[in-house]
Amino acid sequence: MLGLGAKFPEFKKTSVVSLEKGNEFYEITSQDHVNAGKWMVMFWWPKDFTFVCPTEIAAFNNKNEDFADRDAILIGASTDSEFVHLAWRKDHDDLRGLQFPMLADTSKSLAESLGILEENEKIAYRVTYIVDPQGIIRWVCANDLSVGRNVDEVLRVLDALQTDELCPCNWKAGEETIAA
Repeated sequence: MLGLGAKFPEFKKTSVVSLEKGNEFYEITSQDHVNAGKWMVMFWWPKDFTFVCPTEIAAFNNKNEDFADRDAILIGASTDSEFVHLAWRKDHDDLRGLQFPMLADTSKSLAESLGILEENEKIAYRVTYIVDPQGIIRWVCANDLSVGRNVDEVLRVLDALQTDELCPCNWKAGEETIAA
């Protein structure tokens, strides 16, 4: 698995950004957040039309403004196609109003470059990346396929990374950092 300090792989992928006819799809690249001078939070789920995944996607969506307030671009991703993403968004009440793109890595090339493909089914593990505005991976968290992640923890870590200071265990935004 590609880890801390590594350059996030370059990519150009189709994503689902809307349910509006004719505006459903948009191409995202690895340079979008870099060119905008923003952080990127990319979270991967194994499969569309499953059980744990929509709970996470909805939780990230509920916190989308919190990520935006931190100058972070939020991107959800899986190895399903953009057409499956679109169908799932149309079908699932919690996914219709998503405010962030659902990236389709149908070739599995990005997931493979990241080293996050499960060995047997070749689906992505439940992995979250925080990437700084220069395209460097600053945090990686991987969960077993059966366990959803904690979106508040992703925000806490993003806050800590953005202080550019030493942050103690369980640190939260607004608390004292460590003076070395």
